[in-house]
Formats: sequence, structure tokens, C-alpha cells
Amino acid sequence: MLHQPKAVWAVAFAAVVSFMGIGLVDPILPAIARDLEASPAQTQLLFTSYLAVTGLAMFFTSWVSTRIGAKRTLLIGLAVIVVFAALAGFSGSVDGVIGFRAGWGLGNALFISTALATIVGAASGGAAQAIILYEAALGLGIAIGPLLGGALGSLSWRAPFFGTAVLMAVGFIAIMTMLRTDAARPAPTRLSAPFRALAKPGLGVMATAAFCYNIGFFVLLAYTPFALEAIGMGSAVSLGLIFFGWGLAVAVTSVWAAPWLTARLRRTVVLRIVLPLLALDLVAAALLVHSLVGLIVCVIVGGLFLGVLNTVLTECSMEAADVPRPVASSAYSGVRFLGGAIAPPVATLIAGAFGGEWAFVFGAAAVLAATLVIVLGRRALVRADAGEEHAPEVAQAIAFGDAA
Repeated sequence: MLHQPKAVWAVAFAAVVSFMGIGLVDPILPAIARDLEASPAQTQLLFTSYLAVTGLAMFFTSWVSTRIGAKRTLLIGLAVIVVFAALAGFSGSVDGVIGFRAGWGLGNALFISTALATIVGAASGGAAQAIILYEAALGLGIAIGPLLGGALGSLSWRAPFFGTAVLMAVGFIAIMTMLRTDAARPAPTRLSAPFRALAKPGLGVMATAAFCYNIGFFVLLAYTPFALEAIGMGSAVSLGLIFFGWGLAVAVTSVWAAPWLTARLRRTVVLRIVLPLLALDLVAAALLVHSLVGLIVCVIVGGLFLGVLNTVLTECSMEAADVPRPVASSAYSGVRFLGGAIAPPVATLIAGAFGGEWAFVFGAAAVLAATLVIVLGRRALVRADAGEEHAPEVAQAIAFGDAA
């Protein structure tokens, strides 16, 4: 796996930095709120703008990449991230940061939708080894993002944005110089293909479940920094370390625990077991909202459940309907990102009106709704349990899911 062409390492490095962007702002949310005199609900829109634009763009990225080629799509995505990350760092208002995070989300959608296919095409040792390498990059990015955000955020909340812009610029140069231009492009994808795919019962059920699940995911990720700040854990470094542990838990169970479980149980059975466990974790966070140790434990344990669910939900979505897997991936990922987009501001508004514990209750209710969707839609998910996996396409979809 380690003996790969330079082009593969260039894309893998850029993938690590791209996935770092998901949790990068988590440790600096309280600092942004203080310095820019923004309410917690306004600050949470940093997630909403990023995820909403990423989700909407996901519906169209396959249409773009099949027309201009993978290398150009990667470079455009990286260039967009560099520009908007830097602009976010220079911004003097929370509204400016929110807007620039939206532009960042567009670049991220273009990049992550193309990166795995590029690695698989350029790697030596077969697709399986390339997928392992990509999953490792994904895990590193998810884990390191909060850590880097906390370390640079101790200097200024602007520093993580500038740091991301610099690292992405390095990735841009590496891909520009090391990755060859596409020899041939795949058949163009129709613009309406992802929307038509959602009309299939199996994929519709999975997308609905993922929408609800992602609300719980982002309640845990985006609201918890404010809950921790309220009980005395507001420094960027401390929050970065806590969410580094969360990201590490997500990465470990996504790569190792989920395959172990699905080798022994049907995928939908795994979902019916682990989704309620995540809901219980969020209920525990509600009960322990005033306990520093208790809340930290809930964050880390929640990461373990999230890693399994990210992988299994996406595997199910790839097998649930008779549509091309890249199309299923775009449709499922787009809907799922939109679920993540609404969660942070809604959770913060609920917390402001009724108390912090109710934000976690809201997340738990959404996860239970996802469980109910899976149970009631089980007849439409027969293919999800019986279908064969197609490694490169399934791994690409898993990467989309984990990036949310």
C-alpha cells in the first residue's frame, strides 16, 4: 500500500486536508462568537452554509467531472477552497465568515467527489489497496482537523482558516505537477440522474434515514463546544483535543468495526442496533450536560457509534436500488448533507429557549426517527442486505458519507 506513485500521495495529502475542514472550526466556535459579537445560533451557521452548499453541489458534481475530467475538477475544487478559506480568515464579521464557508463547501464538494476515483485510477497494487489508503487519509483528516483548529485557534480564530488555505495551496501545486491529465473521460452523467434515483423506494428510504441521522451527528459535533464552554471548557486547545478523540473514534470504527459487524450481521440489523445506541448516547449527554467528564465521555463514545453508522448507512444506500452507484452516492450524500445543515442552528435555538439538555434530546429524537424509517421501510431494503459490494464505488460513497 505504501509503494504508490507520487500522484497518489499528492491526492491523498489533499484529501487529508480537505477532510480536516469538517471539524476545523469546532474548537474555535466560542472564540468566533466572542470576537465577532455573534450569538451561538449565528456562529452555528458556519456549519449550515458549508454543509448546505456541499449537499446541493453533490447533486451535480458527477455531471461536472464527467465533462471536464477528474484533474480539472480536483484543481477547481482546491482553488475554490484556498480562496474562500483565506477570505474567511480575513473576514471582519460573522456574516462574512458564514458566506465564505459556503464557498468553501462548493470547493469541497468538487474535490471529495473526485478524489477517490483518481486515487483508484492512479494507484499501484489494485483498487483494494488504494481504498485502504484513501480511508486512512479520510480518518487522519477527520481526527487532525479539530486538533489543528485548536492549536492554531489558540493564537487566533483566524489562524485555522489561513492554515487550511496554505495547506490546500500546497495540495493544488502537488496535484498540478504530479497528476497526469485524464487519458479518457467516463460517459457523461445526466443532470437529473440523482433526483430520479431518489424516487426508487430503497434509496428513498436510506436517504430519509440518513437525513435524520445526520441531524444527530451534527448536534453532537456542532452544539457540544458551546455546552462544554458553559461548564468551563472553552479554550480552543482543550476543545481541539476532545474532538481529536472524537475524530479518532469515528475513523477507527469506520475502517475496522463496521466491516467486522457486517461480516456477522445483516446491514439493516446493524443499523437497528447501533442507531438506538447513538440515541441513548445523546440522551446521556442531555442528562450529563452539566458534567464535564460525562459530556466528554459522551462525545468520544458517540464517535464510536458514528463511525459504524457512517459506513453501514452508506453501504446500504449503494445496494438499496438498481441505479449506478456513483449516481446513488450523489443522491444519498446530497440529502444527508442537507440534514447536517439544519441541525446546528436548530439545536442552538432549542438550547437558548429551553436549556442545553434539550438540544441533545432533539438530536436523540432525530436518530430515533432514523431508526423508525429503517424499521418501517425494511421491505424496500432487501437489496441492501443481499447485494454485492463493488469496492471502488462503495468506498467512494463511504467517503462522501464520512465527509458529512
